[in-house]
Amino acid sequence: MAKPLTDQEKRRQISIRGIVGVENVAEIKKGFNRHLHFTLVKDRNVATPRDYFFALAHTVRDHLVGRWIRTQQYYYEKCPKRVYYLSLEFYMGRTLQNTMINLGLQNACDEAIYQLGLDMEELEEMEEDAGLGNGGLGRLAACFLDSMATLGLAAYGYGIRYEYGIFNQKIRDGWQVEEADDWLRHGNPWEKARPEFMLPVHFYGKVEHTNTGTKWIDTQVVLALPYDTPVPGYMNNTVNTMRLWSARAPNDFNLRDFNVGDYIQAVLDRNLAENISRVLYPNDNFFEGKELRLKQEYFVVAATLQDVIRRFKASKFGSTDSAKTAFDAFPDQVAIQLNDTHPALAIPELMRIFVDIEKLPWSKAWEITQKTFAYTNHTVLPEALERWPVGLVEKLLPRHLQIIYEINQKHLDRIAALFPKDVDRLRRMSLIEEEGGKRINMAHLCIVGSHAVNGVAKIHSDIVKTQVFKDFSELEPDKFQNKTNGITPRRWLLLCNPGLAELIAEKIGEDYMKDLSQLTKLQGFLDNDVFLREIASVKQENKLKFSQFLEKEYKVKINPSSMFDVHVKRIHEYKRQLLNCLHVVTMYNRIKKDPRKLFVPRTVIIGGKAAPGYHMAKMIIKLITSVANVVNNDPVVGNKLKVIFLENYRVSLAEKVIPATDLSEQISTAGTEASGTGNMKFMLNGALTIGTMDGANVEMAEEAGEENLFIFGMRVDDVAALDKKGYEAKEYYEALPELKLAVDQIDNGFFSPKQPDLFKDLVNMLFYYDRFKVFADYEAYVKCQEKASQLYMNPKAWNTMVLKNIAAAGKFSSDRTIKEYARDIWNMEPSDLKISLSSESSNGVNKANGKDANSSKQLGSRKPVFITSAREPETGKSPFQRREQRPEEVWSGWEMMTMARGIQNPPGGRSLIIPSLTMPTTTGMTWLLFTPTPMILFLSVHTGAIIQLCRGWERKKRIKKNNTWSHGRQPHHHPT
Repeated sequence: MAKPLTDQEKRRQISIRGIVGVENVAEIKKGFNRHLHFTLVKDRNVATPRDYFFALAHTVRDHLVGRWIRTQQYYYEKCPKRVYYLSLEFYMGRTLQNTMINLGLQNACDEAIYQLGLDMEELEEMEEDAGLGNGGLGRLAACFLDSMATLGLAAYGYGIRYEYGIFNQKIRDGWQVEEADDWLRHGNPWEKARPEFMLPVHFYGKVEHTNTGTKWIDTQVVLALPYDTPVPGYMNNTVNTMRLWSARAPNDFNLRDFNVGDYIQAVLDRNLAENISRVLYPNDNFFEGKELRLKQEYFVVAATLQDVIRRFKASKFGSTDSAKTAFDAFPDQVAIQLNDTHPALAIPELMRIFVDIEKLPWSKAWEITQKTFAYTNHTVLPEALERWPVGLVEKLLPRHLQIIYEINQKHLDRIAALFPKDVDRLRRMSLIEEEGGKRINMAHLCIVGSHAVNGVAKIHSDIVKTQVFKDFSELEPDKFQNKTNGITPRRWLLLCNPGLAELIAEKIGEDYMKDLSQLTKLQGFLDNDVFLREIASVKQENKLKFSQFLEKEYKVKINPSSMFDVHVKRIHEYKRQLLNCLHVVTMYNRIKKDPRKLFVPRTVIIGGKAAPGYHMAKMIIKLITSVANVVNNDPVVGNKLKVIFLENYRVSLAEKVIPATDLSEQISTAGTEASGTGNMKFMLNGALTIGTMDGANVEMAEEAGEENLFIFGMRVDDVAALDKKGYEAKEYYEALPELKLAVDQIDNGFFSPKQPDLFKDLVNMLFYYDRFKVFADYEAYVKCQEKASQLYMNPKAWNTMVLKNIAAAGKFSSDRTIKEYARDIWNMEPSDLKISLSSESSNGVNKANGKDANSSKQLGSRKPVFITSAREPETGKSPFQRREQRPEEVWSGWEMMTMARGIQNPPGGRSLIIPSLTMPTTTGMTWLLFTPTPMILFLSVHTGAIIQLCRGWERKKRIKKNNTWSHGRQPHHHPT
């Protein structure tokens, strides 16, 4: 019996560039053509690049489906505990490339698309970002779904399928203009509608008390239609589900109204109902907007809880001989995580279901509810903690208001018993706030109704316990925990920075992609000058690529050798883009003052969106673009300093700019940023951080050493002391000449000559209303920036610090975060079990290793392997590698003949096709087919056909014309 092959030996038998196998590439091509013809009903004469994207996406989804079905079967059979992640935001970005990577299909698809004469990167750019989130909250939810699947947890993400996601940002005359993000206009190949699971959601109505219980009657009904999206784990065959709800009216329209000619009224109710899932974050500056937002929050939890209970009842734990379901096992089988306060209404909704519908006693229902829910707090800013007017809740959800009152009364009774003389504590801890009109404090509701409450970074969790929710922490200290956020390394390294991912894998192996703590092994290479230069080379390649992107998309030329100083996140006063802007003005003034002085070239890149109703944030964008206009067009400055505002910052743009960044700006006022995850992404991709001791920056400094970050400014205690003393911005303004000059230039219209008073409000805010103390940190910030510039001039020292940061980034994997949630909150165990796949549902997936079965068949087969590039087949790289630039040249016939003369048996027992220059024929060139057996088969076929069959003899030419692609040659289906 033959000795089993090692992984390395298997990879050496795989076709060039780590492609899974020839048959698998052929299968991808076959699926691509099938979907192009039968799903999209197109041929290559009329197909557009977007058609090609959809054909590829459907082909990749084919490989998902078997795993997806089998995963759900496995959960049904084994009945593991399930976790439900409720979030009003899921900022998924693009799906295609991430799915190919997690399934191990990236290289096979890349090769297949190349053989078809198409450009993979161009097809990937056709996919719309699924922008169902506003920023870090939604992106964190997306990373968590990836990690839950990778860790084998039975997890479901629940949210809303917004028809319009976060708006598309346009910059016109320097101002932000919002345009609708119609991300579904071309369709979504990844989702599957599930009308069989459509559920009713009730609003308005009244409450009726009877002898048999309480009923919520005379309600308006909206239907919740679920759309399922697969979430594949990394190389483990697990595919979990994200279920997003879309609002539908119970009837398309009132036929009676339509027939009597009232066409507008006939569709009015339908439109009002479906507005619930129309847009992410409707403007809530007016009553109707507030009402719609509250409807969204209840809509998602009402539909989700019905679905959760349906699934529980279908399990062996919920099925009983009696008609009544026993819910004692519910918290042992169900964990529900509330991502911020937006889904807080799930708590009274579950109580309503248990008490009113399932007829559980209140005490039993409350015990189960508390054990089921856990709450993650994401902010310490008072204005970001949701409070809903009692009158609005009473109108929209009358029964829920009664339940909230009952919860609050029992809660206050308990407080009064424990602290009988502390009346003010009752006021502070009540769910109902009386000042400024009655409002429900949703954070208090979440804390009281959950068994665990966590912050998202150590410093944030400490502030939550000692300041924001101090009374609650004193009451139940064990309820409060910390779970520092993390990011998925699959998207934020392997996908967006394959060069660095491959370089790391060459040194420490590939397992780090599922155990990021292994990055600490890189500390052994800190003195390896060759490795440091390789890291620098990858960074420079990324910078060059991003420079080309900027030139193409923004028509801006920048110096790729300059320091890329990047500040990308939501535009908000506490994130202090203003501080960055003041530093830019200071650098500009220094260059103007002494143009001959040595200055480290710098490209400052700022990006982010301002909330549509946030006037000050929009003014900050206008200031940045105005400063950029002056700086970029000053001939004295030249290439020493450039300022770029990245329009429409989003996930797919982050994947481009983060790998190219040298210096990452994380400069929020200490004590205001809960955690941040952008800081982690930059760290993992080899950027150095300039920042305050805020959020996760604190833990990054602990992991890498504070000396390996550019830390500046006030600490949390310093901010508190300054608040106590009284912050006087003018003191800093008068004491710092460079700050005074920069502020005066902004104030007197230097950057807005046509409107000298344009930025008066902004300057007045800095002087009189600045809660985030920009002037107080200015001097320390500028000095710290000087340190960064000096270090940048010493490449070895800079790259050593870069490597130290990468080696310390392992803690910030979302896999680690989810393991902690599972262990400490959900009482679940991650599984490294690779779900086996049946032949019927696997789409050719091999049970042993999770790769396509065809790839294992190919190893040692006698079918031809087509040599298609200058790399020898036996040195094919691991499937871990994504893609690389293909050489323009190919083997000449003479080189191939020379190699052929030395061949006894082709490597790995495979077959080999090579040309013979010694036996010409009338139809073209004679080709030799070598097989593992001592046999040579002479093939005489048209050279053009072989060129198409064996790509690499000649690079296919792509001509883009009239929005369609034509190719130098069409593929031949040759019998060979």
